Amino acid sequence: MSSHAIADIHAWARDSLVAETGLTAQALDARIADALAALVAGPDAAALARVFTTAPSADVHRHVWRILAHCERSGAFGHGSLVRLFAIPVVVVAALTDGQADHRQLPGVLDDVAALTSLLVEHGALAGNRTLALAAALADTNALDFARLPDLFAAATRVATDADAARPDLAPAPIMVTTQTESVHLRFIVGSALAAPRAALFDRSEVGPWSLPFTQRLCAMLAVAGTSVLALPRAPQPLVEAVWQGRLAQREVSAQLFVSNALRELRSRVGEPAAVISVHQRDPDAAPFEVRLSLSSPFEPGAAQGLRCPLWPLDRAEDVVTMLATLLADCRVSAVRREPGVHPDRDPRTGAPLLFKAAQGAGDAAPH
Repeated sequence: MSSHAIADIHAWARDSLVAETGLTAQALDARIADALAALVAGPDAAALARVFTTAPSADVHRHVWRILAHCERSGAFGHGSLVRLFAIPVVVVAALTDGQADHRQLPGVLDDVAALTSLLVEHGALAGNRTLALAAALADTNALDFARLPDLFAAATRVATDADAARPDLAPAPIMVTTQTESVHLRFIVGSALAAPRAALFDRSEVGPWSLPFTQRLCAMLAVAGTSVLALPRAPQPLVEAVWQGRLAQREVSAQLFVSNALRELRSRVGEPAAVISVHQRDPDAAPFEVRLSLSSPFEPGAAQGLRCPLWPLDRAEDVVTMLATLLADCRVSAVRREPGVHPDRDPRTGAPLLFKAAQGAGDAAPH
């Protein structure tokens, strides 16, 4: 697809966002949906990715993403195919338990994927669908990137009557564990289901009764001597939505671990800490903004602990701030300050990342 065609998609999205009537917005959105369907079916797989990497604003990116997600959820990319692809986001929390080892590698291939498939079928994980197949590879976000979607959908369409044959061929992404502190990783178990093109397979956004036995079996498959492993699956979703839901889950689990560990350490040493939440602008890159959380005590001003949450185009800063504030409230942190405005990435005096401390304000922020 030419740059002019991609620019048309962006222009329709901008116009739709400010349309005076719902009918006008619907007509523009229909054009976008048709253009995205052409990209998915076209020969240039990277063109779909360019629609998002060249989006002129976060609002345009979000709007086109919502239409892409709706098209996939409704089965529009299957051209009547009976095979629907899905992914289960899995947040993996792992740490070394062997003090003599400097690293361990968790497997990237599941050795009994049939058992996991049976659990999904037994508990009706996809609206009771009983014709499912899972790929054995644990995939990362790169495997489900926008540029990969056309090939994945095309492969499913070519085997339109066999869910097992339509299992995506994905590169496994093993997890390297390098520290005794818990690290949080995101992987996906990708599968296919045989169903009518518009069947409502993904109406449940929460995990169901299948999650506990699924988690137990998955943890056993990932277990490696000298490590602790906890795998937390989320509900099956279409591919586009699964990537986004997985990133949200990874960030939430990372924040929970950070706050829990930092509070335990600070409370045991200096008493009740205070928190500061701030938004920072980084050098232009894939995630040019991030929300930062610091926990510190005026009794030990040099001991601030910080968490950095990059903001991606689908993110809204206020949503991340609210997630962190809710987590702090749940952990009974009463002294929470939101530093207004958008702040630099680094302290101009030291070049270190900027992190506010509880006893300081924007005028005297501390590097971290």
